[in-house]
Amino acid sequence: MNDFRFTPAEWLPSRDPEMLERVRNIRREDMEYTNENGFSVKVVIDPLLFTVMDMFHRIYLSDVNDTPFTMICPNQWPGAHSAVAGMINTYTANCRNVNVVAMDELADQDGNVAPLTYGASLGYSFRAHFWSCIREDLRPPVEQWHVFTNEVKGDGVYSSIIEECGNGGADVIYSATGWPGHIAFIDPHAEEFHADSLEEFCKLGSRIVTQHPMTICENSLFDPIGASGDVWAVPPRAASIGPRDVVNARERFEMHNITNPGGDSWQRMISRIELYGPISMECPASIIRLGKGTCYVSEVIARPFSTWPSNIQLKDL
Repeated sequence: MNDFRFTPAEWLPSRDPEMLERVRNIRREDMEYTNENGFSVKVVIDPLLFTVMDMFHRIYLSDVNDTPFTMICPNQWPGAHSAVAGMINTYTANCRNVNVVAMDELADQDGNVAPLTYGASLGYSFRAHFWSCIREDLRPPVEQWHVFTNEVKGDGVYSSIIEECGNGGADVIYSATGWPGHIAFIDPHAEEFHADSLEEFCKLGSRIVTQHPMTICENSLFDPIGASGDVWAVPPRAASIGPRDVVNARERFEMHNITNPGGDSWQRMISRIELYGPISMECPASIIRLGKGTCYVSEVIARPFSTWPSNIQLKDL
């Protein structure tokens, strides 16, 4: 890196060179911590397994203790959601007390929310691969499996639904940071989430937002959009929960584990910025560190960074 110094592109968030260099060089043995707010980082082999177990356990307790439970979930996530549904069926956990909230949805250039009939709709997956997979005698009314629609896309409307069913906020929010450091579609530099301070930012509720270019690129890599880099197939806007819903949650559960078969990952760098950089609007997902919670980081994401030396040989390629 010292042989060729440059300034990152202006449209990138989190451009402080000292911070970037510092987080790149964090060693595996220094990654785990618990901060003053009760937020922890733990490195494990597979964060997804911890997430599925945690999600089912909380649903199960809501049944046996007969207590209300509200959780916010990422999408699309059919493998994990269907696995939780399968465990619910196996252990006959009644979901009568459960409200489950999808954190976001795609929208067109005019802010129209993608309908549930659209194959890449996040809400479609949320209900088809989660709610519909639960036995009829165990699942609650579909109205307790909340998704964005045009009827609830107005500023703060969806947030009010979360606060109403969750007695002020969700019991837990499950999330996984995106390429530019977003949580849901709370992207850096989004005009719709503009605020003059972090305190003001954390009070903003759900709304229609414009996707960051990096978010559009990221979404083009996922299966529902074809997993082919077809950025033209990604709608330009989205409906999203707000920072207010993240900080109002009584607990945060984050996982960083997105890797390709060869171990390469776009998430390795943003994971470090989110967890070891400043808590800021430049990396919206960093606000999860403001309260109690845990981020499970996979061993693959925790691998050290490396760049090719100038004497790279063909045998090393």
